[in-house]
Amino acid sequence: MSDPTPVIDDLREEGEELDALVADLSEEQWALPTPAPRWTVAHQIAHLAWTDRSALLAVTDEDGFRVLVEGALAAPDTFVDEGAEEGALLPPAELLTAWRRTRTALDQALREAPPGARFPWYGPPMAAASMATARLMETWAHGLDVAEALGVRRPPTDRLRHIARIGTRTRDFAFAARGLTPPAEQFRVELTAPDGIGVWEYGPKDAAQRVTGSAVDFCLLVTQRVHRADVALCAVGPDAGRWLEIAQAFAGPPGAGRAPKGEAR
Repeated sequence: MSDPTPVIDDLREEGEELDALVADLSEEQWALPTPAPRWTVAHQIAHLAWTDRSALLAVTDEDGFRVLVEGALAAPDTFVDEGAEEGALLPPAELLTAWRRTRTALDQALREAPPGARFPWYGPPMAAASMATARLMETWAHGLDVAEALGVRRPPTDRLRHIARIGTRTRDFAFAARGLTPPAEQFRVELTAPDGIGVWEYGPKDAAQRVTGSAVDFCLLVTQRVHRADVALCAVGPDAGRWLEIAQAFAGPPGAGRAPKGEAR
């Protein structure tokens, strides 16, 4: 993606939509539990504020970001929860202000990034477009958790095309994160867009192993918001099937995922 502007614009829209959802919540609503164990609505927004700040440092202050990475390496199983917990202790108005301020600064930094620049991250280094895509993915996924806590449905948009793309591009990472050898061959992925008409296509048309189905289901799966059993995705080939069991579009250790519907974790 040569011009990062479209995905940066979509990231801004995604953040504004979630912001509007939480802006007028009561303190009791900020404390509502979400599908993530032990995380309230406040934890979800605090996590976004923390990771947006991490991205801002990656783009503008590599030394400052290196300090964050050292902390993550020292406590790989807890640093994400610790960041969310710290922010969730803030008064809601203060937390929301901090998230807005960081979102605005990150938006500007990504737009001003030099062409071709790549920035450090918890996974491989990323260009501005990839960084914006990763932030959009997390904003959407955690926004779903917030919406579920509030009993609100967020209609899917074409912004999901960015998440679908990063979901396919992180296939090998999902295998490697679990100590597995990534498949040598490419897969074909064909996803029906949220409008029910368009089809988003990835990979060679003649690939033997394939994944087909709803783009919404695919995005839910690669962000680990649903269990494999609860999406209507079809896999042809053993490696393609295995991928759908472990798909992970976000950096870091393998996530725990979600239990199948009707089962408590």
